[in-house]
Amino acid sequence: MTSIGGAEMVDWNLAVATATRLVRPGPDVSRDEARAVVAELRRYAKSSEEHVRAFTRMAPAGGPGSDTPVLVVDRAGWIKANVAGFREVLKPLLGKMQERRGGLPGGAVLGAVGGKVTGVELGMLLSFLASRVLGQYETFAPPSRDLPASSGGGRLLLVAPNVVHVERELDVAPHDFRLWVCLHEETHRTQFTAVPWLRDHIESEIQAFLGETEVDPATLLERFREAVQSLGGGRPEADGDREGSTPSIIELVQTPAQREILGRLTAVMSLLEGHADYVMDGVGPEVVPSVAEIREKFQKRRASGAGRLDQALRKLLGLDAKLRQYRDGERFVRSVVDQVGMDGFNRVWTSPNTLPTKTEISEPADWVARVHRRTES
Repeated sequence: MTSIGGAEMVDWNLAVATATRLVRPGPDVSRDEARAVVAELRRYAKSSEEHVRAFTRMAPAGGPGSDTPVLVVDRAGWIKANVAGFREVLKPLLGKMQERRGGLPGGAVLGAVGGKVTGVELGMLLSFLASRVLGQYETFAPPSRDLPASSGGGRLLLVAPNVVHVERELDVAPHDFRLWVCLHEETHRTQFTAVPWLRDHIESEIQAFLGETEVDPATLLERFREAVQSLGGGRPEADGDREGSTPSIIELVQTPAQREILGRLTAVMSLLEGHADYVMDGVGPEVVPSVAEIREKFQKRRASGAGRLDQALRKLLGLDAKLRQYRDGERFVRSVVDQVGMDGFNRVWTSPNTLPTKTEISEPADWVARVHRRTES
């Protein structure tokens, strides 16, 4: 991104370096064990394709050659992929903020200092997340030597050390757990490869959200720091205990237009996450012998944080909302499939107009009435 005086609003290299330095070390495994885990995840990712596509009745729109790559990465690899994705998605917003700052006295100096500060802060957040993500379909980062992607963008990341850490923490059968994780993540891969307009739709919604941001850079940074201070005793402890008292980072900068866009994004993310959970549970009993035990233990882990700091950070980052997306989205998918079958549910992928609204996620019958009445009339 072109920058004023050589300084960017975010020092991306510093963000990667900070996150990589601060991220917790992975579980203790030998080199041979690590190689075996990587090989098994790759094998299960491949076998999951057939299971997921048969269950969902979805396949890559361009045929088998249109599949996106599956990458087994460590925590540092996940960090690099997400920094690259953030850098791509945030280009328009940061360019606008850069122009605004460039017109201020000393703007270049402020940009250099602020870019490093923001880089460190982004790195700290990513170091927290990097030890928690089991897998991710990354859609926005451009292809690179280390992170290949399809021509249209997109790659599936499986974070090997985190998979091993969680399977040990839950004390579940490792082979079953790895396949179970791959079923969930392969569903996301199938969603994006079978529905070619989905990536562009989500990106356009994100850009519309960012395009509505009219907050002065200094004000934005101050609001962010106020939220962070609430984690470190900057506000009375009781404030953090009240439901909804600590806003997420997204909520800090919302305008009315952004709230409307965020409602649509929340609905589509609930659909994607709920669909993956539904498919994982649907396929699981046939191919994962201990699926019931894994599901029960994982649900308990997902619903509870590791401690007070963990819970506060989850609220700040909006991760509590993500937990609701899994639950509400899965209920939506299950209800629709019960009413109109899998083929009837798959009409959701027809176009952006057939995606559920945020209200319809909670009222699946309304979506069925709207979409099926319209298409059958």
